[in-house]
Amino acid sequence: MNQPAETLDLHGTFHVYDTTLRDGMQQEGLNPTVADKLAIARQLDGLGVGYIEGGWPGANPKDTEFFRRAAQELDLRHARLAAFGATRRAGMKAADDPLIAALRDSGAGVVTLVAKSHAGHVEKALRTTLEENLAMVRDTVSHLRAEGQQVFLDAEHFFDGYRLDRSYALEVLRTAYDAGADVIALCDTNGGMLPGWVADVVHDVVQTTGVRVGIHCHNDTGCAVANTLAAVDAGATHVQGCINGYGERTGNADLVNVVANLELKLDRQVLPPGLLSEATRIAHAIAEVTNVPPASRQPYVGVSAFAHKAGLHASAIKVDPDLYQHMDPAGVGNDMRLLVSEMAGRASIELKGKELGFDLSEHPEVVTRVTSRVKELESQGYTFEAADASFELLLMEEAEGNRPSYFDVESWRVITETLTHAQPGEEAVSEATVKLTAAGVRYVVTGEGNGPVNALDQALRTAIVQAYPEIAKFELIDFKVRILDQGHGTDAITRVLIETSDGESSWVTVGVGANVIEASWEALVDGLTYGLLRHHVE
Repeated sequence: MNQPAETLDLHGTFHVYDTTLRDGMQQEGLNPTVADKLAIARQLDGLGVGYIEGGWPGANPKDTEFFRRAAQELDLRHARLAAFGATRRAGMKAADDPLIAALRDSGAGVVTLVAKSHAGHVEKALRTTLEENLAMVRDTVSHLRAEGQQVFLDAEHFFDGYRLDRSYALEVLRTAYDAGADVIALCDTNGGMLPGWVADVVHDVVQTTGVRVGIHCHNDTGCAVANTLAAVDAGATHVQGCINGYGERTGNADLVNVVANLELKLDRQVLPPGLLSEATRIAHAIAEVTNVPPASRQPYVGVSAFAHKAGLHASAIKVDPDLYQHMDPAGVGNDMRLLVSEMAGRASIELKGKELGFDLSEHPEVVTRVTSRVKELESQGYTFEAADASFELLLMEEAEGNRPSYFDVESWRVITETLTHAQPGEEAVSEATVKLTAAGVRYVVTGEGNGPVNALDQALRTAIVQAYPEIAKFELIDFKVRILDQGHGTDAITRVLIETSDGESSWVTVGVGANVIEASWEALVDGLTYGLLRHHVE
């Protein structure tokens, strides 16, 4: 029976165990600093997980340093810190193994040991006997328990080992449990299982051994979350996963998906009340630390998770948002988004206008004009679903009769120069000249950059900032180019998306032209115009 939310024990009858800082960091391209890992740990604690696996002290200097600093710098409100390690080496005592000593000295109250439960791995990878492997498990678990640490055991390659030699795989679990391990996590290390298979094995383990079972799934079949939920349904009371599904190969079970499904779909309270609504913010904050862009289509927390593009959907949402959403996005801290595109109908435009502060319900003629114009522009290569700022400028032009303008451009040009005898590594230099009038003053400004778009950006900003100092806060943070009719080669139509930030938020504008410079100029002008507009500049 689930405990009431107000008395939820994160370390009792059900565990949410995060392994982002250990298993998740094995993802290709992830190499966080100790400071990064400490920052991620604080975010995970804010989500309310019960355990945070910090790494493998003794195996590398970074993880050893993490545990040293964690003891001094982390003030965890919900989670307990777990140190990861392996059972002692063959032929020696756990008390004499320096890696076991590192676990003892880590300061972590919980140790998670990985142990071989696959007979083939014992003989081929460990190169020892099945009996010695059981002794290694027994000795290490009992030693750490005697030292006062709580012990969990990760039964590595368990499901594959179960298929090869069921009796031996189960004996490993019994040995660890009898020695004092509190939880035995069954690991689908190769990620090859399917939900029905996992459920059958977990049910057998629970019924046959009586051990407390956990589950650790990799996503190689795309079933890591489903396999985790199947294990819970079969009796597992400890779930492991990584934020954003990080992990080697195709990743681990996405822990947010697991807990969201448990709480919102299966009505099991597994996090402290109210903290699931922080999931989107935390998932994105951790993505910023790891420098891995959040997956837009990630369930629950992706920016597209509750985005609606089809006009039919928008018409229904206008009546009742639940008609095309499986839940209220606020439950995970996300928002519904309405995308404007050539697929948009009148309802999409009206709802998007309302979202942006324009009540178009009494102005059907404006809705008609905007709908027609969006479809016409998108047929030329524009995209407004990814460029809300450009759409808002378009909407203002149609609804209010004029497009916001803070400056009048007289002309612009850009040249790129490279020296005939330039040395290897020397960059070509671009120079742009912009002539415009802002706040009644004519400016002629030249800017240099490491490319033509950068030079144009520099020149445009230098001119406008004299009239509008707010421009100094703006920064171009992303630049995307798409060739729309590739068969035309170098004379193809080009679309550019530019993301601009003021240090607090960001916005995206779009430009389309016969070349990348022309398209970039349009997106740059819109980006600065929209920035001034949102800063309420007169």
